[in-house]
Amino acid sequence: MHDVQPLVEAVDSLADRFRSLPQSKLLGAVPGHASRAAAVLALARRLAALALAAEGGPEREFPDAGAFAVGDQLAVAGHDLAVALTALPEDAELALPDGPVAAAEVLAGAVAAVHETTELCA
Repeated sequence: MHDVQPLVEAVDSLADRFRSLPQSKLLGAVPGHASRAAAVLALARRLAALALAAEGGPEREFPDAGAFAVGDQLAVAGHDLAVALTALPEDAELALPDGPVAAAEVLAGAVAAVHETTELCA
């Protein structure tokens, strides 16, 4: 079983922060994104796609519910990924577009992506 606690804690921390940001901060641009909200939406979409890959499901569109919803969207996507990875055996691989990747590597990459987005949006 994969230890997903670091992912859950990182996602919850960033999601909580975004739930309390004023509109001026949410809509403020950051490098590579039109806004902080857009950066977190991109992260949520990435985590949701990884969760679907871990579950073996088909790709689905992850909607843009607006700047004020990105904290909740991140929390849902991050927790979905955590649950999906927990269900996988230690030696499982995920079928990603670039080829198979070990679940442990996906988990580490997801945690790193949350931390990178946290720093980007500081």
